[in-house]
Amino acid sequence: MRPSLLSSVLDKEFLATLQGSHTPVMLWGAPGVGKSQLVAQVGLRHQVPVIDMRLSQMEPSDLRGIPFREGNLVEWAIPAMLPDSRRHGAQGILFLDEITSAVPSVSAAAYQLILDRRLGDYTVPEGWAIFAAGNRQGDRGVTYTMPAPLANRFSHFEVELNLDDWVAWAYQNQIDERIIGFLRFRPELLFKFDPAQNPVAFPTPRSWEFAHRALQKFADSPPLLLNTLQACVGSAAGIELKAFVDHLDQMPDLDAILRGETVKTPKEVDLQYAVASALVGRAIRAKASPEAKQVYGPILNYAKALPLREMGVMLVSDMLRAVGDPIFSVPEFAPWAESIGDVILYG
Repeated sequence: MRPSLLSSVLDKEFLATLQGSHTPVMLWGAPGVGKSQLVAQVGLRHQVPVIDMRLSQMEPSDLRGIPFREGNLVEWAIPAMLPDSRRHGAQGILFLDEITSAVPSVSAAAYQLILDRRLGDYTVPEGWAIFAAGNRQGDRGVTYTMPAPLANRFSHFEVELNLDDWVAWAYQNQIDERIIGFLRFRPELLFKFDPAQNPVAFPTPRSWEFAHRALQKFADSPPLLLNTLQACVGSAAGIELKAFVDHLDQMPDLDAILRGETVKTPKEVDLQYAVASALVGRAIRAKASPEAKQVYGPILNYAKALPLREMGVMLVSDMLRAVGDPIFSVPEFAPWAESIGDVILYG
């Protein structure tokens, strides 16, 4: 399931804790596809804490607690990391990350916690959702087969990569527009992982964020930039991104486009992707400002002038996702919509 739909599932499962209908959710996916971020974003949207427990780094006693003697009985000290309504709040998310990398004795200790929301004398507060995530066995990670009794305690979803969802996230998180343009141009490189080749660095949504950081730090050091990009996303993808960035000095004048001047569109497809991404970035920066419509209008006119209608649709669709409905009230929107005719605007 694509991330935007999974976000809705997780939101509903979080809210279902208050109605007593919550089902623990297991997210499956390759390394770096954003499983942990999906859960963290639920916490941010609802302004609740997320307790991230990495089960791969735990022993059974970390969950069950430490035994101590109380008179003639043995009691168990409840681990402080487990959700407590007094210390953590009445609502939140218990996130059991890397659950497929946990040794069987630890996953066995989690059975009761996940299904019954109890562990000995401990009870998970009613307003807390339980989510988990892990890699699949073919992902070349340290994984154990999930035991059937544990698997049967979850609803299971596989995180599918979707470029439109990633682009929307990237604009929201101010990822370098050159990387967004590059991945629009080379969408198959959003994620490329071949376990048989045993790669160390390879393209994933997580490593493209690392490449974004590298561009900010090393853009003014050309001898270092290529190596640092390759260190983030692998040799081949790093070379391609560096060549793409180097080619951007031939981009048209963005300021002239926004002034409404007639600017020739580049013939090269990679430059068209780069211009489109940069213009969406300009639209985002103008969002909610008095000049917003004066920025949106020339961008819509430029989208209409692009030789590939699909490129214009992509530009406006990305802008719509980023800035919302105000673009519909811009006078230039109607002529653009008429110009695309039978091309569908995706939202």
